[in-house]
Amino acid sequence: MSEATTLLDRVQELQDAATAQVAAATTTAELEDVRVAVLGRKAELPNLLRGVSELPPAERGAAGKAANVARGAIEKALAERKSSLASAEEAVKLAADRLDLTLPGSPQLPDGALHIITSTWRDVEDVFVGLGFSVLSGREVETTHYNFDALNHSPTHPARAATDTFYVSDDVVLRTHTSPMQVRAMEQYDPPLYVVIPGRVYRRDYDATHLPQFHQVEGLAVDVGITLSDLKGTLMAFARSIFGGELDVRLRPHFFPFTEPSVEIDVACFNCTDGWIGGDRCPVCRGEQWLEILGAGQVDPNVLRAVGREEYHPERVQGFAFGMGIERIAMLRSGIPDLRLYMENDVRFLEQLR
Repeated sequence: MSEATTLLDRVQELQDAATAQVAAATTTAELEDVRVAVLGRKAELPNLLRGVSELPPAERGAAGKAANVARGAIEKALAERKSSLASAEEAVKLAADRLDLTLPGSPQLPDGALHIITSTWRDVEDVFVGLGFSVLSGREVETTHYNFDALNHSPTHPARAATDTFYVSDDVVLRTHTSPMQVRAMEQYDPPLYVVIPGRVYRRDYDATHLPQFHQVEGLAVDVGITLSDLKGTLMAFARSIFGGELDVRLRPHFFPFTEPSVEIDVACFNCTDGWIGGDRCPVCRGEQWLEILGAGQVDPNVLRAVGREEYHPERVQGFAFGMGIERIAMLRSGIPDLRLYMENDVRFLEQLR
């Protein structure tokens, strides 16, 4: 018997054995193990193919053909068995994952809630919309012209210092208040104009009652015959709507570059309502018993002139403006002792304000 005949017999034996192993595999994982065992780099059949070159030239063709035919037959058997097993496994998986619509529903997930700042923002907007104001928005990166110059800030005003304001470049800042929208709104819309502009603002400040990033609502009313009495009535109506009758409210004279005359509105400190007994002075109001919530006043004629439109000439129209911190409003409404709590992302704190 020649060496080639012996090789052909061995190839047939390997093919028969491999076919039997393929048929016996019950999972795709087992089938993969069979494939590696019969066709892997260390398997006998591939190594027999490498030995064909050592046969006499006349016997190489038949031996090589037989080995290749056997390899092809095994690969075909593997593919067919894999397809069959994969289909069966997929059917089992689908049956296990099937959704039974007749089963009772899962327990209800807990409801989410608006953040206290968002809900206060919306409440403030609702009050002024009810008073006839429209809502606008403005850019957070602002030029010094709109943030300072057009609002009658002198070149030496302390707010212009880099210790108070975040500068992007020499003439571009992160807006320190929403007031730049006063001039932008008057440039875009004709009087009469009644708008509020909520938004995020930035200042270099961080303590219990100040944050480096916070939210303001700017208000502006420009019309014929607007007086300080209109401003007082509007702000008192706002305070009553937001705070109800639980906290006292007062107006007192103040100064702002872009309003004249100017006032501030204070609300009685919630921490001092029954008298502070925790030490020398209340840490919230620093013993003042009042907390400022907004600044306001009659629009300064220089601001109206900065608009550059005849419709807003100070001899034709008058107006009032105000700006308030949303965090401060939420602080007073909910009795929050430290504004920094807003920035700590403590779920325990947020859950109390749902």
